Amino acid sequence: MPSVTTRRSGVAERRAAIEARILAAVERLLDGGERFTDLGVQRIVEEAGVARSTFYMHFRDKSALILRLAENLGTTVFGMTTRWDPEADDAVDALVAVTVETIRFYRERAHLLGAVLEVAAYDEAVRDFWSAQLEEFVARGRQFVEAAQQAGHTPGSVRTDTTVRLFVWGGMQTIAHHIATGDSTDDAAVAREIALAQWFGAFRRPT
Repeated sequence: MPSVTTRRSGVAERRAAIEARILAAVERLLDGGERFTDLGVQRIVEEAGVARSTFYMHFRDKSALILRLAENLGTTVFGMTTRWDPEADDAVDALVAVTVETIRFYRERAHLLGAVLEVAAYDEAVRDFWSAQLEEFVARGRQFVEAAQQAGHTPGSVRTDTTVRLFVWGGMQTIAHHIATGDSTDDAAVAREIALAQWFGAFRRPT
């Protein structure tokens, strides 16, 4: 007879599989040109091949869906950036490389990024969640800048919070705009400009 733990594990696996199926269906629809705002739950469940009641067993509403997609985006990119070491000998080149990787990651998921930004413009919960995700990057950047100040690499007069928010929020807007309107052949050049602006504007600002 299966143990309680085994049964619970099986339920959790089935739940995760259904959620992944629904999320994948939304991604396909967005990638196909659908706007998230125009997507109805019925369209989503038809694409996913699940019942409407099943959808609501896993997601409270469409906002819960976009929150999950936003979480996946932010978590992955945060993992990329935390690998960067500002004290490494190749720190500048590595920062450029991380920024290139970030832009390419978002470009491959432009339909998801566009949907998150679209909904964040009118949905307070999504806007707050996306803002909180970006603030994690701000907190990480603040640590880097403060360490650079303590090491004498950048002036103590640099307003840390303002500088880091400028680069995090401004960088995100620049990346989103570039992906929406620019060509992928310019990704490396855009990444380099963003990275150098961050490096010389915050981490190694001249006195």
